[in-house]
Order: sequence, then structure tokens, then C-alpha cells
Amino acid sequence: MRRVLLSALGALMPAAVVLAAATGYHITGEIQIGGEGGWDYLTVDSAARRLYVSHATHVVVVDLDTNKVVGDIPDTPGVHGIAIAAELNKGFISNGRGNNVTMFDLKTLKPIGEKIATGENPDDITYDKGTSRVFVFNGRSKSATVIDATTGKVASTIPLPGKPEFAISDGKGHVYTNIEDTSELVEIDAAKATVTKKFSLNPCTEPSGMAYDAKNRRLFSVCSNRVMAISDPDAGKVVASPAIGAGSDGVAFDSGAGYAMSSNGDGTLTIVAQSGGKWDVLENIATERGARTIAVDDKTHKLYMPTAKTAPSATGGRASFVPNTFKVIIVGK
Repeated sequence: MRRVLLSALGALMPAAVVLAAATGYHITGEIQIGGEGGWDYLTVDSAARRLYVSHATHVVVVDLDTNKVVGDIPDTPGVHGIAIAAELNKGFISNGRGNNVTMFDLKTLKPIGEKIATGENPDDITYDKGTSRVFVFNGRSKSATVIDATTGKVASTIPLPGKPEFAISDGKGHVYTNIEDTSELVEIDAAKATVTKKFSLNPCTEPSGMAYDAKNRRLFSVCSNRVMAISDPDAGKVVASPAIGAGSDGVAFDSGAGYAMSSNGDGTLTIVAQSGGKWDVLENIATERGARTIAVDDKTHKLYMPTAKTAPSATGGRASFVPNTFKVIIVGK
């Protein structure tokens, strides 16, 4: 996922302004994690009541009912994402600096077998239940490694037209991924492991996070030029592009509320909804700076966003994270 320079974000002012209608969302709590290092994706397993949070070289596991840390999966250098194959009792972690994937037992959190080799800089990772396959998107290799989740063996490698970012499975035989450097969206046939379609996300540039509305078949891609590209994957076109905050790296869709929500590194959460066939921004609420990735719990409709305090660099370079300030903020009603 795109790495955001928090020193640059620090110069931006949050825009907690009601644009259309108050949604009632606000920060309701936080989960203290601590430690050192950065983060990327986080994944909610609503049925098992667990939250998996990437944290530099390990994955922190949180009980969603108590908001307490209940486990840790070590030795995941440069971890980006976590995919869950619940019916197989397996999880999969993309290790960006290791160029591999860790397969683990969901109950014990222990690794299963040796790490699985991928392309260079594996970033996002997603599971397609229909094919029992894990799709790992390799940023530097511009490819996707396809893993048989049952055996843990690599099934194939899919060349991609550019640098992939966040991806989702639609549960109907397709996997979709953003292509950051060409500002396109790619459709993959999950069973054949081939690219079947690609289309432009214009006016979006450098798409990163993605979410999916299964009922209405709409994809939501958040972009570096502060728009959310809402696309129809069947027609292969963007149907709306509402404005969002700066520094977004994640978006979640709450099917219960019908909201698409962009987590913005500038310290805001942009809430978008459809009405009368048109997508509008309902509200920008204040969160915390650096909270740029997001996950939603489909059971409680709460949102989870990791962040940490930063300190200016003594040499004028990238800001550093203050040790033991890492946490996950909770947003709800």
C-alpha cells in the first residue's frame, strides 16, 4: 500500500465540516498497542471477533469484544496485509521485505509450514473463497502470485500492467485490483488466473485502497488527488468521483449503512452515500492524523484505523514514529 509521508500530512488541516447531513459517526474509543515501527493494512474477522493489525515486523491480534490484544504473529518483515480463509482455518500474511507469505493457523496463530515465496514486495493479499485461492499482489514485480490455500503451494503467477495496490474478491469468480502507476482497475478471472479486463479510473490518479458493494456491484477506489473513484466493473467505467480528504490509503464499505468511507491521513474520515442515483459526500469527521487505513466490522458497524504519534526528523527527513504510541482508533455511533 502507498506509504504516506506523515511529515507532509502534518502541514494539512483537518476538515471536520458537515457538508450535507450529520451521520453521527465519531471516535468512540481506542485500542492501545504500543511498540515501534509503522503499519499498513488491518483485517477484521467479524465471525471470529478478531482484528489483525500489521505492525512493521509482526501482526497484532485483538479481541473485538474486549478491545484487548490477545495474540501476536512474529517474523513478518515489512508486513502489508492479512487474508482470512475461515473455512480452512488458515490465515495468510504478505511480508513485503521477505518476498514471501506466512500461512498460519487461525486458532493457534502458529505458522503452518515454510514461508511461501512470491514476487518482489508482496503488498495487498486477498482470499477468493470460490476457488480456495489466495491472490498476492507484488508491487515491485508488477504481478500477482496465486496460492492454493488448501496446499499452500503456488499455483501460478499473473503479469499485471503496472504496480498493483489494494484488491478484493467479488465472490462471483473475479478479483479486482487497482493499478497505481497507470490509474487503472484490472479484473482477474480467479479460476483461470488471467487478466480479463482493465479500464481507466480517470479522473482518479494513483489509486490505493479499495472497497466493494456486493449488492449493487460498485467498487470504490481512493486516489492521491483527493477523489474516490466509484466504478461499475461490469460496464468498465467510473460512474462518480466525489471529493475526499488528503492522504487516503484505505476505504471501507458498510453494507448495513450503505456508506463508503475513506480514511484520510490528514485526520479526517470522508463518508459518501448514494441518493437518487447520485453519490454525495455526507460528512467529513475528525479522526487523527496518520489514520490512513481502515477496516469495518460488519457485525457492529464500527470502524478501525491505526495511527501513532510522530516526531520531526532531526535531519529534516521523514518524520519518525514515537515509540509506544501505536494504537487503533475506533469510530462508530
